Amino acid sequence: MARDDSKARLLLRLASMSLLDGGRPLRTLGWVQAAAPVVTQAAAGAGHWAAGRRQRALAEWAGAAGYGLVAWGLGTETPTGAEALQTRAEALQNILALAEMEEGQPRDLLRKLNEAPVIAGTETPAARRISRVFRWCNPILTVAGMVIGVPWRLRHPRRLTALAIANEAPNAVFSVLRAARAVQRRRPRIAAGSALIAAGSVARLRAASAEPLR
Repeated sequence: MARDDSKARLLLRLASMSLLDGGRPLRTLGWVQAAAPVVTQAAAGAGHWAAGRRQRALAEWAGAAGYGLVAWGLGTETPTGAEALQTRAEALQNILALAEMEEGQPRDLLRKLNEAPVIAGTETPAARRISRVFRWCNPILTVAGMVIGVPWRLRHPRRLTALAIANEAPNAVFSVLRAARAVQRRRPRIAAGSALIAAGSVARLRAASAEPLR
């Protein structure tokens, strides 16, 4: 049981580190998702500023600047998708090999796994069609979210509530963790951007208390 727990923790760590590290967006469609929060929060900030809600506007613009820095960092400080996949595959091989060695398997298993090439799955025509659909669905849903998100952000939250805190807390926590990870990996743009995103979330809650909508 202890060995299973150890392997599960290693796999969870690999997954969480991969999520925090992010990856360079692929093609133009990939950049749509990276740029969407920048556009959404910048537009919402302009709307708040025009309505005289200065604190809300500054909070939105802080978040927009943060997402912009993160997008810049993803394009310049992170590996390409293929390189990130290679790194994850090698890490997974090492984790599984270590687990097998702990269970009494031959010691040369790690050597064999490290020497084995990472196999890239070959896609069938049906899989390629499904992949193409998903590649187009994501940007379309992102753009739709921007169109819906700007009016929503201009109207909510009307006051500081538990729901408002629950909406902002995960984003703030994730941004703090990503900032710490980026500092560790020496990625200053992602670190600064993530810190700004977290600060924007906190400022948005403070503004919701100081500037309730009517």
